[in-house]
Amino acid sequence: MGIRLDKPWQRLDDEAIEALPSQLGVYHVAGADGTVLSVGYAGAREPFGMQSALRREIEAPGSAATQFRCEFTSNYRSRWDELLMLHLADYGELPAPQRDQAQRVGRLSPA
Repeated sequence: MGIRLDKPWQRLDDEAIEALPSQLGVYHVAGADGTVLSVGYAGAREPFGMQSALRREIEAPGSAATQFRCEFTSNYRSRWDELLMLHLADYGELPAPQRDQAQRVGRLSPA
């Protein structure tokens, strides 16, 4: 098992969101072509955990998100940092919503 979030993509819609447990964790949202648009987390301030976080993603103005994948974990902040570092290593920059985190996160050199 690697450190990448490589679970299958799921359709991002109300039905899929409501089927999720109200737990904490991390996620990717992507457009129809599979391009990751956001690397996020559902933290302790989310009233309904992953449901609230993903609903916020699809309700964001101009959102092109059509799919998601997620991982439930109580260590969501350290896992989020890990996913941000992986994205930065793979693509050279973070998704637009997370670009303000670039100076804060470390660097990884995944094999």
